[in-house]
Formats: sequence, C-alpha cells, structure tokens
Amino acid sequence: MSGADYRRIADRIADDIVAGRLKPGERLPPQRVFARRRGIAGSTAGRVYGVLVRRGLVVGEVGRGTFVRAAPPVSAGWALAEPASSAPVNLELNYPAVPGQSELLAAGLAPLLRVDVLGDALRTAPATGTAAAREAAAGLLAVPGWRPAPERFLFAGNARQAIAGALAHLVRPGGRVGVESLTYPLVKEIAGRLGVTLVPLATDGEGMRAEAVAAAHRAAPLSAVYVQPTLHNPTSVTMGAGRRGELAGVVRELDLPVIEDRIWSFLGDAGELPLAAYAPERVYVVDGLSKRVAPGLTVGFVVVPEGRGEVMAAALRSGGWTAGRFALEAGVRWIGDGTVGRLVAAKRDDAAARQRLVGEHLAGFVVRGDARAYYAWWELPEPWRADMFCAAAAARGVAVTSGVEFSVPVVGTGRRVAVSGPAVGAGRGSAVSGPAAGAGRGAGALAGAERVPPAPTLPHPRLLPHSRLRSSGGTPMSGGTPIAPAARLPAATAGGGDDAGTRGDGGGAAGTRGAVAPAASCVRLGLASVSLSELAGALRVLADVARSGP
Repeated sequence: MSGADYRRIADRIADDIVAGRLKPGERLPPQRVFARRRGIAGSTAGRVYGVLVRRGLVVGEVGRGTFVRAAPPVSAGWALAEPASSAPVNLELNYPAVPGQSELLAAGLAPLLRVDVLGDALRTAPATGTAAAREAAAGLLAVPGWRPAPERFLFAGNARQAIAGALAHLVRPGGRVGVESLTYPLVKEIAGRLGVTLVPLATDGEGMRAEAVAAAHRAAPLSAVYVQPTLHNPTSVTMGAGRRGELAGVVRELDLPVIEDRIWSFLGDAGELPLAAYAPERVYVVDGLSKRVAPGLTVGFVVVPEGRGEVMAAALRSGGWTAGRFALEAGVRWIGDGTVGRLVAAKRDDAAARQRLVGEHLAGFVVRGDARAYYAWWELPEPWRADMFCAAAAARGVAVTSGVEFSVPVVGTGRRVAVSGPAVGAGRGSAVSGPAAGAGRGAGALAGAERVPPAPTLPHPRLLPHSRLRSSGGTPMSGGTPIAPAARLPAATAGGGDDAGTRGDGGGAAGTRGAVAPAASCVRLGLASVSLSELAGALRVLADVARSGP
C-alpha cells in the first residue's frame, strides 16, 4: 500500500476521533484485528497507528493496547492561553472563585462606569501604569520585612505576559534558562516561542537546589533562572528561608538574574519573605490579580531591579504585553476598597476545604499537596501511566493534567546535569498520603552526569512525621492527608524532570517501600475551577478509576 493510502486510513480514524465517534479512553482494536477488518497488511496497520500516535490522537502501551487520548492535541500556538477540555468536570483549569465574588467585584466597578470617569479609564496606559496603580500594587505585595518600591513596578496584561516580557528582556534566542525539573507548562510554551532553552535543575523537598544552579552554569552558561519559591506548581513545595538565602547567594556570585513567580504566594504565610528580599538587585518579581481576583479582568505585576525599568518596559511594549487602563483602574479600586483582601481571605479558606476533600477521597494513594494550595500532585498506583489515566478519567467525565506537561526534558550540552524530583517530607508542602518512599528505582544518574551533592533533610514544623496536613492557622485539618515519615530521595536522578517525587506501594499499608515516580506516572489535579460538590464527585470517580486499573 502506498504512503498516501495508509495516511488516508489514518485521516479517517482521526476524523472519527475529532468528531467524537471515537471517545476519549476508547480502546482501538489490536493491529492484527484492525488489519483483518480493513483488508490491509499488518505492517500497514502498524503504520496507521504510528501516524495517529505521532499526531497525538492516541496513546499505546505494549501489552495493554492503543487508546484514544483524553483530548485532541493542542496546537502549537497556546502559549498565552489555558488548555480547554470537553470533560464535564475540568480539573485542568485552576482559577479560584468563591461565593459572592461577582457581587464584590461589581461594587468596585460601578464608579468606573460613570460617564465622567469612563473616558479616562478607556485610554491607553504605559508599561509603568499610573501612580495610583504603583502605590496600590506595592501595598498589595508587601509582607513584613519587604515592601517593593512603587517606582520599580511595571504592568502587564497578566502574570503570564509578565513572564514572557521578563524572558524576552533577559534572554536572547538560543539562551539557556534554569528552571525546576517540573515547571509551569506555559513557561515551556513561552520559552519555545522565544527560542529559549529550558534547563531542568535538581530539586528536593525545599525546591530548587542552589548547587544545581551552579552546576548547570558550569556545564554551559545560563542567562537567567525562573523559579517558584512559594507553593510551587505542581508539587506545592515552599522554600524555607535558609534555602532562599543559599539561592540568592549563588545567583549573586554567578551574576545571574532571576524571575521569581509569586502568582500563588497570596495563599502562603505572610512571614515568608520573597527571594527578592535576599537579592533585590538580581530578582524580577512576577505576580498578578488573576488568581486573587479573576482571570477575565486582571493585571500582571513586574517588580524590576533598580535601573532595569526602561529596558524591561521596552520588552513589554514590543510584545504588546502592557496592561489595559480599564483593568488597572479596576484593580486600584478593588485593592483600595478591601475587595482583594476579602477575596484572598475567602480563597485561603476555600483552598483548605478543597485539600480536605482530597485527603478524604484519595486516602491510601500517594498525593503530594499543601493545605494552602489549590492543586495536588498524584503519583498514580501501578500499572497506571499518566496518558492512560487521563484518557480513562475523561471517559468518566473528569479532565486532569498529565504530569508530563510539567516535565522539562534534558537538552545535551556535552555534559549532563543530574536532575531529581522533590523529596517527600524534606520540606514545606511535600505532604504525602500513603507510604513514603526512600531510595529505589531511578536512583542512578546517567553515565557521565555531573552529580549534585545531596542536600540535608531539614525538619519543618509544618511537616512533622506522622502529623496531618495543617491549615494556614496551624490547626489540624479534619480528614487531612497523612504525612509520611520524612525521607530523602537519592542525590541525583536522570531524566529531565521526568522523575518527580516518590512512589509508595499505593495501598496505604505501613512501610516505606518505593522508588522515584516519573512524571509520566503522575497527574496534577487543579482543585479551584469547580464547585466543592463537583470536586468531591470528581475525586470519587478518579479514585474508582485508579483502583479499577487500566
């Protein structure tokens, strides 16, 4: 059969998938059966299936079969948009909303709709915003011990655009940026658009390791570092003060700029100083209103080091990433009248309630989370793989995100830098349901890898052995997810972010058997964008799918 003929067969199957005639999670017939039904050779059937796999429409595993993926492949142009899903309950999106939010926001918008005010609000605004916006943003981001200077603020349409602007300013095409081995997927897309190479760096239970930054920079110079020190997405890890100081010392020594993503920091403890407090001359702070308020009318903030405002503003302008004046004016009013503060308080309580549901419905599974976070990192029980699980969950009406979306591949530089996932129990936010894992499968670094020495396991009050997830107020959460005894992963694990966390034996039994769980065996659960009742129902479904097996 000619190449055109087998591609036509693949096109017909692809049409059935796109049209919904073949559902997510549906199993395709074995290749020999497919060949017999179509009257084609077995080798031709293999070529048809290969085309479908390369197009991202199906996923296959030896001995299990070939399945329709959870959703059609996303086009290459979604760098500044969230992925969509057709599943009724979507745990991929993650925008928190609380009861009464619309009423609160409407009251702040009312003054802007007056004729004498609306004209000014509809004008363009520079990257520096307005004096009122700079003062309001400085007050919003301030924490005890750190208050950013208003004159160092620039404004983008949202935090993602602020990240894009910072990368465009700091890194030339072809440059290298160090990131956690698991990172925000949109950063991967933005970097690809800008021609920037992401370099996965070793992490442990307190996040990015300072010595990993130095090792990567020695292997081939980095242009910058992107990091999420507070409630890292997807693992919920939060750096302690000691780790932040170590990281600040290394980037100072290496003269490296840092993009500090603090978009979820409003859920963290007020006493946690940003990395910018330790190295203000090196750190660009990115934050915004999309999670605090709403994604549809939001503003992104960039706090730039002294003397860098003009060049950073030029990057925002050149990308068309500056904020709209109406959104700026709305944000100023919402901050000034206390609306943002009330929403933040409500969302902290809401996040804790959602984590309690995770602890209740996923008891016995290995789930990494923090009582303050709006997401959880689930290490699936054997023999599940993330793509297979996503497809099976979608077939039951629940959309979740494969861990592979967060994984950063290793790019060759002549030498390879060892990469490990976050260690269980070694730092804040690494709460686990089920057995903890120690050393095991995947512990060895690739041949020739430059090993990063192990970091000490530092106890933290939030992660006492055999305690339970605690709320931001320090009280035990009813039904919270048990935290396993502290365990540290091996110092170096190869795989470009594909080794994220640890796996227990999955049944909630005593013991600490386990090994490094690759991202391809994990899923991220976004907890924010559905109602509590929908979330509880979705978690019950997911637990049932996990126990049923592929």
